[in-house]
Amino acid sequence: MSENKQEKEVAPPPPPGFEDVKAGAHLDEVAQVAEKLAKGEDLRLGTKKEGTVDAPDLSLKTGQLKSWADEEAETEAIIKVADPNSKYTSAQTFDELGLSAELLQGLYTEMKFEKPSKIQAETLPMILTPPHRNLIAQAHNGSGKTTCFTLGILSRVNVNEPGTQGLMICPTRELVIQNVGVMQRMGKYTNISIASTADPKYDGYNKEQINGQVVIGTPGRLLRWMREKQLDCSKVNCLVFDEADNMLGTDGHRVDSTKILKHLQMSAKNWQVLLFSATFNEAVKTFATKVVPNANQIFLPAHELSLDVIKQYRVNVQSNDQKDMLLKEKIFPLCDKIGQTIIFVRTREGARRLHASMQRDGFKCTAIEGQMQNEDRDRVIKEFRDGQTKILIATDVLSRGLDVSTVTLVINYDMPVEYQNPSVPNFETYLHRIGRSGRFGKKGAAFNLLLGENERLVLDQIERHFEHMVPEVTLNDDDTFESILTAAGLMSPDES
Repeated sequence: MSENKQEKEVAPPPPPGFEDVKAGAHLDEVAQVAEKLAKGEDLRLGTKKEGTVDAPDLSLKTGQLKSWADEEAETEAIIKVADPNSKYTSAQTFDELGLSAELLQGLYTEMKFEKPSKIQAETLPMILTPPHRNLIAQAHNGSGKTTCFTLGILSRVNVNEPGTQGLMICPTRELVIQNVGVMQRMGKYTNISIASTADPKYDGYNKEQINGQVVIGTPGRLLRWMREKQLDCSKVNCLVFDEADNMLGTDGHRVDSTKILKHLQMSAKNWQVLLFSATFNEAVKTFATKVVPNANQIFLPAHELSLDVIKQYRVNVQSNDQKDMLLKEKIFPLCDKIGQTIIFVRTREGARRLHASMQRDGFKCTAIEGQMQNEDRDRVIKEFRDGQTKILIATDVLSRGLDVSTVTLVINYDMPVEYQNPSVPNFETYLHRIGRSGRFGKKGAAFNLLLGENERLVLDQIERHFEHMVPEVTLNDDDTFESILTAAGLMSPDES
């Protein structure tokens, strides 16, 4: 980014369709809309208001039904080097990367790594080699990309110099917590200090100075710290956007991310930007190359982003009551035999209702949605990670950051659709949701519960988009779901 420090700043344009909007404009129309909403109308679908939707997260987890080694060997990344005179050699070991002894000890002792994964072998030389060029990288979840940008930040920190030198931006609080945990383990022997927006001591609006040598956080809170001069970014030399497709997408955090970039342009001197994500659609990719120019790029071919590792099925139902019945009578009784299960619903209200319905009938499960208090969200995630609960109901607030290897079943209670147009499928969210199962090449399954023509058409479009048929499961046979989970490799014949 230092190369573009002198460029004239241009304010980001307003969203499409809002170019002529002024404060106080269209008050009559707003009043009419408010009146309709107060009556419970859904202005897009002509139905009763569904409730509050947590912002969708765009990403995926995928792979092949092969061994990890086979998948790694067959994956060929598309690499674009910004400077043709720069020569990068794929790393065969961590020792050849020039890392400190303390970081190597963290990798081998705490992380239990033996050698770099495919994405690590390709990207780490680009990240760590001076002049530390910007990087835009796409790699599927479970490939080891978190290690890439975590090592990138840690390797650039001067332990003997106070002040924030590394900054990592994440779309959700859960992902902040997860990345803090990874960095603490990897940097255990370095004495590098870490601060985060998820730390309870920074809750509220106190003016305490943020002094971590690395700061990890969500964009809104970080921007507030910058504006109120709690966070000094003048020494930042490495900026990471995790889940960059969401951070730079129009339905995500593009405005805040752009403001953070502008703030660093005005305050920091010489810094590297690392954009990592599991998917980049063409619009986001184009925008990324504009805001992070002259960057090295690594992308996986689209055909490598396959759905084959996760067995998917469609189940047609006649009502939400039938969805609940299906869960209670046919799926939940099998959950003790198949690892852990995540059920995705579209709205916060839907998550609460389904959780209450399950608890009322004696089924043990937990729920998470965007309006919960932070301590409650942390408790729910910890219980699920620790295996205390096996079934978790969630909105898309959780479709991005959760990495639990024992999740084997995902249920789309509601189909993932675009926030502004519920008749249009959100392909990336679908991939990322079902990717909560089948972690790191393991087997997984997903059931899509389809109510009405609209949800059936959404899944039809998903089938065509990914050229991947999703067969139908009927509700008639009590043994159907046991047979499916057995065939998917989630249950043994003896268990079923």
